[in-house]
Amino acid sequence: MSRNRALTLNLALAILVAAPLPVTAQQRPDLEFRPLIIDPAFEIGTGPVVLIDEAHFNFHTAEGRYKPFAELLRRDGYIVRPATTEFTELSLAGARILVISNALNEDDVEEWILPNPSAFTRSEIKAVGTWVQSGGSLLLIADHMPFPGAASELAAHFGLLFTNGYARREGLDIERGEGEMIFTRADGSLRSHPITNGRSAGERIESVTTFTGQAFRPHPRTPIDPLLVMGDDVVVLLPKVAAQFTDTTPQLAAVGWLQGAVLHHGTGQVAAFGEAAMFSAQVAGAERSPMGMNATSAGENYQFLLNLMHWLSGVFD
Repeated sequence: MSRNRALTLNLALAILVAAPLPVTAQQRPDLEFRPLIIDPAFEIGTGPVVLIDEAHFNFHTAEGRYKPFAELLRRDGYIVRPATTEFTELSLAGARILVISNALNEDDVEEWILPNPSAFTRSEIKAVGTWVQSGGSLLLIADHMPFPGAASELAAHFGLLFTNGYARREGLDIERGEGEMIFTRADGSLRSHPITNGRSAGERIESVTTFTGQAFRPHPRTPIDPLLVMGDDVVVLLPKVAAQFTDTTPQLAAVGWLQGAVLHHGTGQVAAFGEAAMFSAQVAGAERSPMGMNATSAGENYQFLLNLMHWLSGVFD
């Protein structure tokens, strides 16, 4: 596929109006979101290089819905750059962290219906796997259908089983945008880990909020550290067309499944999350309703993201 064709389709995705949830077409980054960073990890512009994937029709990019994400990292000292070409040994050289959020196959840019093929070629998956094995850190984010389908082959390379559906707590109507889930240390759904404990008491995380997404599991032989764990009231809906649900839509019980976890792979590290808005800061509609790190219920999400990046970049070491 030509470079111009890829850029054209990325633009089409950015202005897509046939979206899975009614507010998605109106979502835009909240450029006023600038939370206080009390103890930056690095001096501005001196930290590790973070690449944000923009070569796979991504729904979240550094200048789009993830601009607040990118700006938060820059204020913590990281050097943030877009990754605009396919993954190879050369394209990944020099980067410490690779962020992939909601990548898509070209076939899924305009219609979100089954099947949802891989966004990545086998050679790209091998390149990323080798890069992580040799010390790189991958942050892989795949939201609800079709994004888990597009990322499932890459996730499987690291022993993760993504579910190409919608995770929800019973009683919530995700067709009306009622997908918010809060994971807390108090109820055990937010697990203790250097990422949730932080470098000091001021960085300790007590709750993390997500907004719909999927649930995933590790392969039985994959050692993993859970971060966000689903309760016994969560199910995963498996529609054939995004956001179209009926009484006969298949569903799976998701008790004990994950929406966030980390693992080691060779000398590198992998963090996987089944929801993307939790790391964004967006506003929707004329009312500028917040969703993401700027939401009232998600006051600790931005520090959770910083702690996560600190773990991926070796700050805790």
